Amino acid sequence: MCGLTGFWNFKHTDSKETLLGLAEAMALEIEKRGPDSYGGWADENVGLSIGHRRLAIIDLSIAGHQPMISRSGRSLIAYNGEIFNAPELRAELISKGCQFRGHSDTEVILEACEYWGVAAACQRLIGMFAFVFWDREKKILFLVRDRVGIKPLYWGMNQGILFFGSQPKSFRKHPAWKPEIDKDALTAYFRFNYVPTPLSIFKGIQKLTPGTVLSIDASGKTDETRFWDLLDVAKRSINKTSKSENELIQELDDLLRDAVKRRMVADVPLGAFLSGGIDSSTVVALMQAQSDSPIKSFSIGFSEEGYDEAKHAALVAKHLKTEHHELYLQAKDAQSIIPDIPNWFDEPFADVSQIPTFLVSRMAREHVVVSLSGDGGDELFAGYNRYLLGNSLWQRIKLMPYWLRKIGASSIRALQPQRWDQMSGLLPARFRPRLMGDKAYKLADLMMLPSNQDFYRSLVSHWDKPEQVVLGGMEGKTYPWVGCDIAFKDFIEEMQYLDTLTYLPDDILTKVDRASMAVSLEARVPLLDHRVIEFAWSLPSQMKIRDNQGKWLLRKVLDRYVPRELIDRPKMGFGVPIDQWLRGPLREWAEDLLSYNRLKNDGLLNPEIIRQRWSEHLSNQRNWQYSLWGVLMFQAWYAKWH
Repeated sequence: MCGLTGFWNFKHTDSKETLLGLAEAMALEIEKRGPDSYGGWADENVGLSIGHRRLAIIDLSIAGHQPMISRSGRSLIAYNGEIFNAPELRAELISKGCQFRGHSDTEVILEACEYWGVAAACQRLIGMFAFVFWDREKKILFLVRDRVGIKPLYWGMNQGILFFGSQPKSFRKHPAWKPEIDKDALTAYFRFNYVPTPLSIFKGIQKLTPGTVLSIDASGKTDETRFWDLLDVAKRSINKTSKSENELIQELDDLLRDAVKRRMVADVPLGAFLSGGIDSSTVVALMQAQSDSPIKSFSIGFSEEGYDEAKHAALVAKHLKTEHHELYLQAKDAQSIIPDIPNWFDEPFADVSQIPTFLVSRMAREHVVVSLSGDGGDELFAGYNRYLLGNSLWQRIKLMPYWLRKIGASSIRALQPQRWDQMSGLLPARFRPRLMGDKAYKLADLMMLPSNQDFYRSLVSHWDKPEQVVLGGMEGKTYPWVGCDIAFKDFIEEMQYLDTLTYLPDDILTKVDRASMAVSLEARVPLLDHRVIEFAWSLPSQMKIRDNQGKWLLRKVLDRYVPRELIDRPKMGFGVPIDQWLRGPLREWAEDLLSYNRLKNDGLLNPEIIRQRWSEHLSNQRNWQYSLWGVLMFQAWYAKWH
């Protein structure tokens, strides 16, 4: 895993010495992405400069150094990621007359792009990647991002200069960089607790859309080409497979075995994250089944009830006979790293699982340089609770006439949340829901929604009206449910599609990338091998959800390796009790960031609406942990970077 950065001054007024000096300074900002070595390249005749930080994984020699120039001298590449079918591509290129100097996958991509063309080469790659490719003859710069956005890549114009790189924090070292917050992007952030692609928090800077090749010529003209599109995959899969259950179980087992085996190749120590859930247990089981020695596995435990998966992970590890490492943390251990979060995320980002993800990455890095992760299983095999909610509760709500739903919602809201909480005290303890008033009001909100898309947006929204939070902000129409022309077989499939385009790259994969890179750990995600993705989309829904339980087919594969009783339990998620911490040990820290005067003086956010939620949360009337965490992470980010 690596980090890249660079810029193109189309006026090419800088000397080569200046270009190289700036690239080195910019790359130093992302040193954690690649602590092993630095490389820089510049051409003063065109004003282009590229910096690279390397975390050496395959071919640790100088032959893997970047930026790398092709054997012909016509092309250059700076690359972040890993290509897992590089040996096959190398052999094919050699058969066509190409020659290689080393054994790195970087050289394979470089020569493949030069031989086949950038987009055609990308279609052949199995892996995760973001790279810049420079055609020295045509003076065209190509920016490329992998199919589902496992690796990040930002680009855009600022003060007449094209900036590009793995993380925008690197742009800060260029004297022409004058960042300005995009209030519309900030508004979108408050809906999702992340800034959705293609937006970034900075005006003029974008995230490159996954599966895209962007070309830029010497005049600044841009052109986008899609080499892979989930919409095309979904359309091709309208007519689902008719294979038998046993055939599908075996096919998925074979696919996952190959995806995992390819990601076990490294010239450095390797292990895996293990939560004890279905996804990570499947990955670790397939690793151990294909290893002659115990796999190193890692899990984090918390003392708070309802947040500790470590005991489940330990049972799975014992069954698989892995070399298991676990670390139990007290609240103060997790809380101590919260002030450092803006150092890893150079855009505001507010998924609370960023905390345990960083902690398990930090622990793993003490033993390994590469760790496999189970991310992606929920999106592919319908594992999220919202899919079950959409398949049950929402379908029942939709059967009710809208006028009746309005009456029901009004009746719920006739009582304050505190009154609902008091009434819940009349129920036996085992049937008494926590924060009944909060849950009742959420049900009332759902009853008022007119469509499937509104239901989905409500489930993924932390502020339903984010324009009220950001002063002068407008929420754009950049989301994939706008203008989608595919007729999905069912609502669950539609939600899977939307999650894979948005939540997966912009939340899950961003979290894993930043948290692991903060400690110079490479995280690999075998479930997101594009062959697995395309297979999952060929499945009918009954192969994913049965008996109101998701991941049916994936569970059947895991049954071959791990007893069901070690896995079968309610889905927990990978989080921390932020709701309790905000009312307790984090209250003083949060109060400072959410103070009325601070919000008022910054002039970006509406202090009244934020203070109201803060008050309701502190009094235990409502559980606003996620929407408040979004504000807190923005405030902490703003204090750090502005």
